[in-house]
Amino acid sequence: MRISARTQYALRAATELAAAPPGPVPAERIAASQNIPRRFLDNILLQLRRAGLIHSQRGPDGGYWLARPAEEITLADVILVVEGNPERPAHGGYPGVARPLADVWSALREYEETLLAEITLAHIAKDSLP
Repeated sequence: MRISARTQYALRAATELAAAPPGPVPAERIAASQNIPRRFLDNILLQLRRAGLIHSQRGPDGGYWLARPAEEITLADVILVVEGNPERPAHGGYPGVARPLADVWSALREYEETLLAEITLAHIAKDSLP
């Protein structure tokens, strides 16, 4: 699985929100602490907000916060918002003795999907993987 820079930034921003104390977190603070270009971050935060993963508030006391508890938002949730539903590549055309490789790639994709659906933002923020 290839994770784009945009998706990595989104995961880092969401984890930053998961680790933050209650209340809005300014985008400037997220960008600075995670070394994410601000313009890029603004687009990612908008995407996460439109998907319902985060909320926002404008103004001097404004910022962003998670829409649900960090224990309820998985890495897969964030990746799905940013990447969309990935198409599965067709690997069924291997000839001869290489034919079982298609099953290996399929099992690997399933493992990745299962793992990402089990790990929450809370796990990452607390450095306690399941």
